[in-house]
Amino acid sequence: MTTTMDKTNQVTVIGLGAMGAVLARLLLGKGYAVTAWNRSREKAQPLVNQGAVFTADLAAAIQASPVIIICVTDYRTTNDLLGTDAISALLAGRLLVQLSTGTPQDARDAAAWAHSKGASYLDGAILATPSQMGRPDTPIFLSGTADAYRQGEPLLKALAGTLLYMGEAAGAAAAWDLSVLSSMFGMMMGFFHGARIMEAEGIPVDALGGMIAEIAPVLGEMVKDTSRDIRQENYGAPESSLEICASTFDLLIRQAGEAGINAEIPTATLQLFNKARTAGYGHERLAAVIKTLRARA
Repeated sequence: MTTTMDKTNQVTVIGLGAMGAVLARLLLGKGYAVTAWNRSREKAQPLVNQGAVFTADLAAAIQASPVIIICVTDYRTTNDLLGTDAISALLAGRLLVQLSTGTPQDARDAAAWAHSKGASYLDGAILATPSQMGRPDTPIFLSGTADAYRQGEPLLKALAGTLLYMGEAAGAAAAWDLSVLSSMFGMMMGFFHGARIMEAEGIPVDALGGMIAEIAPVLGEMVKDTSRDIRQENYGAPESSLEICASTFDLLIRQAGEAGINAEIPTATLQLFNKARTAGYGHERLAAVIKTLRARA
């Protein structure tokens, strides 16, 4: 006979891709009773060897636990899996934790749908690779009702040491996730061009990576100051004007021509700077670029 205490220790993981399999393994390691569902048993076998229960019956997987973690390709796949009347009827009274990737609107739609089925809903965005999961510094953005967060928090701490609850607005976690990813990949695009400069000059690329890691706090401070300027609509009295910043990209493009390397990244960025210049923002702070982007929206 299953006791209430036993039931609170049970969790179902739907989706055993690279990330889902790691989530299930971490939960097992923390003593959770894990039921795993996947389209094929092959991916589940290593988890079964560690004590997980595998079922190919999605209805049985949902009925097995009060908390359902779903980590699949996207929200559309989630809808395909859970959207039938027979399956969705089983969600009432359960907590659905969505750890697939999507937009804030995806999250809002999913929350409304889950609530209409009588389920609690927590939307999550994992800001890490599978190999980084379970570490104290691994972050997961989360949003949903405070009650849903309180219910899911102990279990989610098995997956990541840094749970960032961003409030009750269902789309908040996805908004934070996409904003951070945009910042990260924007930086990576700049790094890739910097790597080509280093290669052209015969300097090891990993030396650049090491230097960026060392000066990361200074770069982060620049981003923080610029974000404050945008929030306060403070564009005047620049220490380094938008015009001066834009000239950096004129220089990058010229260097690329001299070295015979690809100039697509600085050229694309210069186009944005030139729109800001044309709009008359050249003598304002770098943050004034945001006004050009707002106009495009």
